[in-house]
Amino acid sequence: MSVQVEKLEKNMAKLTIEVAAEELEKAIEAAYQKNKSKISIPGFRKGKVPRQMIERMYGKEVFYEDAANALIPDAYEKALDECEEDIVSSPSIDVVQIEAGKPFIFTAEVALKPEVKLGKYKGVKVEKADITVTDEEVDAEINKERENNARNIEVTDRAVKDGDITTLDFEGFVDGVAFEGGKGENYPLTIGSGAFIPGFEEQLIGAEIGKEVEVNVTFPEDYQAEDLKGKAAVFKCTVKEIKEKQLPELDDEFASEVSEFETLAEYKADVKGKLEERKAKEAKDAKEAAVIEEIVKDSEMEIPEAMLATQQRQMVDEFAQRIQMQGLSIDQYFQFTGSSYEQMIEQVKPQAEKRIQSRLVLEAVAKAENITATDEDYEDELKVMAEAYQMEVEKVKELLPEKSVAQIKEDIAVKKAAEFVVENAKEK
Repeated sequence: MSVQVEKLEKNMAKLTIEVAAEELEKAIEAAYQKNKSKISIPGFRKGKVPRQMIERMYGKEVFYEDAANALIPDAYEKALDECEEDIVSSPSIDVVQIEAGKPFIFTAEVALKPEVKLGKYKGVKVEKADITVTDEEVDAEINKERENNARNIEVTDRAVKDGDITTLDFEGFVDGVAFEGGKGENYPLTIGSGAFIPGFEEQLIGAEIGKEVEVNVTFPEDYQAEDLKGKAAVFKCTVKEIKEKQLPELDDEFASEVSEFETLAEYKADVKGKLEERKAKEAKDAKEAAVIEEIVKDSEMEIPEAMLATQQRQMVDEFAQRIQMQGLSIDQYFQFTGSSYEQMIEQVKPQAEKRIQSRLVLEAVAKAENITATDEDYEDELKVMAEAYQMEVEKVKELLPEKSVAQIKEDIAVKKAAEFVVENAKEK
């Protein structure tokens, strides 16, 4: 196998990869063996038709596509090992020559990692974050816990008020005619939740249990049902049950139930401490992001479209994996949200570009400052991985391919470069 590299404009390159004729012949024969049982020719039993007969009947190229699909992945991987270029995108493949008895030739157009003209990265000025925790913030956090521990108490002696959890029957009419999907029975609705059409919930305030009330609304112009967009409607509603959210008293008993502390004062002090820790971490992360953003602004790089597209696809794939862990497929997500793969790809584009820029400038800083991963850094990272996968460190080492080892060390260097620019930043 041989590889030729042709540099193109805008940090792109074309790899011309040539595979020996003997390898192509093996791939064609393998394709024949795989498919012969599916081909019927009069006079031959299924699966016993000679290859030459099939090629005579359907053309010599009948097995070329399967042969090419079998050869390309392995040949491309070998080409990456031989090629000294830093490739940062998925390849765009084009078959140049495929013919029995001749070498198999294909091209792979790829993006190369762009050069970075690094701007100022020491002494970058960023706004100082305020990490003070106020009493109001502590109270708000505690009130969240009270909400989580609230009880819903049935109410029978008053009308609906804001915040109530109601159970109601309803039916909607447009021009006096009931419309499809406009009817519900024993429907749970929290007043003020914004779950229904704007104006609906507010009109239920004051409704009494068992008495029918009319709610007049207008469907939004962007409503999902075409036949209801912008239409005025009347809903006949009957509240069947009212429940009121009852928050626990804010006292020592509450503190002991929701925490390890016996008194409210101790619980509040703990909440404040955790909020301070959270704010400090958020401030640190925000400072790092701000410093890197300033360095990106002052640096120059030309990101190839193929590199950006690859990052976008990777981000969507990562999202799909996350929701898969929650039991939802990406197709189901698109169905529920009314979005599409193409829309999501476009939606993540700015974030993908920012991620690439950040990585490139930090790699450039690491190179400029000779920041590398020490053996101790690498061992520490392996320990984290071993703990995450519940494996022995030595077993993790055995399983890691050489490319992954290099990637881990590069990631460590980038992380240390981020710490370096933050340590050397100045707060306004």
